[in-house]
Amino acid sequence: MNNALHQALDKPDSRGLVTLVNPNKVHPPIAPYALDVLTTALEEAGFTVEVVDLTFRRDDWGRCLTDYFARRQPMLVGITVRNTDTVYAFEQRPFVGEHKEIITAIRGLTPAPVAAGGIGFSTMPYALVEYLGVDFGVKGPGERILCDLADALATGRDPGTVTGLLRSTPEGVELTSPKPVPGTVALPLVIPNSVGTWQVDGVSSYVRRSGDPTKVDNAEYYRRGGLAGILTKNGCAYRCAHCVEPNAKGGRVGKRDISAVVDEMQSLAEQGILDQHTTDSEFNLSVAHAKNLLREIVRRRRDSANALNDLRLWVYCQPSPFDEELAGLLAEAGCLGVNVGSDHIRADLLSKWKITGGGSTYYTFADTERLVRLCHENGILTMVEALFGMPGETHETMRECVEAFMALDATVTGFSLGLRLFPHIPLGIEMAEKCDGVRTMPGLQSNTAKGPIILKPRSQCASMAEYERQFMFDEDGDFRLVCYFSPDLLEDVGTNTDPNGRWARSVQLLWDLVDPSDYHRVMLPTLAGMSDFDNNYADNPFLTSLSGLGYTGAFWSHWRDREAIMRKAQLTGVVQ
Repeated sequence: MNNALHQALDKPDSRGLVTLVNPNKVHPPIAPYALDVLTTALEEAGFTVEVVDLTFRRDDWGRCLTDYFARRQPMLVGITVRNTDTVYAFEQRPFVGEHKEIITAIRGLTPAPVAAGGIGFSTMPYALVEYLGVDFGVKGPGERILCDLADALATGRDPGTVTGLLRSTPEGVELTSPKPVPGTVALPLVIPNSVGTWQVDGVSSYVRRSGDPTKVDNAEYYRRGGLAGILTKNGCAYRCAHCVEPNAKGGRVGKRDISAVVDEMQSLAEQGILDQHTTDSEFNLSVAHAKNLLREIVRRRRDSANALNDLRLWVYCQPSPFDEELAGLLAEAGCLGVNVGSDHIRADLLSKWKITGGGSTYYTFADTERLVRLCHENGILTMVEALFGMPGETHETMRECVEAFMALDATVTGFSLGLRLFPHIPLGIEMAEKCDGVRTMPGLQSNTAKGPIILKPRSQCASMAEYERQFMFDEDGDFRLVCYFSPDLLEDVGTNTDPNGRWARSVQLLWDLVDPSDYHRVMLPTLAGMSDFDNNYADNPFLTSLSGLGYTGAFWSHWRDREAIMRKAQLTGVVQ
């Protein structure tokens, strides 16, 4: 029996110990939901699972790791990479450098192989297997692939038989393709840039725990972050030009069993975790499934003793489909807020941007107006988001959008400017093809660019890792997070062609377009010194004040009261 089996002392019949590490040190803390999903799957497969969560040990994470691995030697270590960076065009703060430091420390403490995954990792998995120095990678949902990998390690089977696994080899990062075995069911097709619905466990109810020091402590995250995530379906069938999710999570929707999802929600509510936010790409992607799930919540709420009667649900939605029935069911199920990614009013921009797999648009601004009206009629708060800076954006199109969105009178309206480019989103692919390895394109920008940003299409790169790497690192290996701002925005001379220019005039225009009397209900991009508030999540003083003062729910629902909240936080010493 190997050492990892000996150390699973609490489960003598365990197949081995798998340690899952959360390296995310950003606050306010967001529970690593993926580790609950993986824990559920691995335990069902007979493995002992322990979680080492560094979110609450960010000041002494090294000691935490040293103490843990001094007494535990797992057979496999898994690392979740939720975000590669802030994905905020005006900050561009990378996280993977910190993750690499943590992984390097782990490699020095245990001989166990290390596998990485997560939504952020999945945006550029080949490059990150190389950069992070891990043995294995999983793109997309990892529950089935990681269980298969753990089985291979426990039985001595070649990891090269694990379908969908990325492996670090002397020849580079390789994807394991299915190998037909006589007499067995054919395995799904795996291609280098695909994520399949077969990777999703749609049947199990993911186990959510609190108070167990070897697992994700969901109650502690709720106490210090104010929300819990809940996944009802995975993947997205749309092909929006700016979005990573169809590529990173899967281009088809993998729906979870409704009873399993609601069982999970009820379990969280029974632990006192009442504010639950969907983590689907969009809750109404498969609207029939969404309605049936809400009906099951409503059915259980008819029992006055059921903890779901205290549920406070928050959801992400697209403007369509959204009808009277959906709005009514949301209200009956305890939904307090809907965050809608409407993004723009101009049909000519949306027709090249927010599209289905077949290339057609799937909503109009009238759908956004209807959603906001139906939500307000049902007592549901709304946040409507606009994204400026896509190709074709001008100051005039920004003006039209701001005027229309402000007229909606949503609870909060968020305006963002600029887009983080990733290697497998449609706009990232388009920019690489237009650069063709020989020229830069107006609008390509990075705060740390040392010279023109010249991207190469995949066909000119020696490997997938090389193609992905250029969106995060420059030729010297230094961080260079590539972003995009429409070159048609009227800026100071040279800004639109400067690789590290700042679109300052466009930011100021946004502030000028909003009446100061409405500032309390809008989120606006900021430059240094413009405002005490911005809509960047990472270590945001307002958001950490919310959690420190005990507020719960979607942070935007408290945005209108932010000045009073900040004053209270300063008076009570929550923030300096």
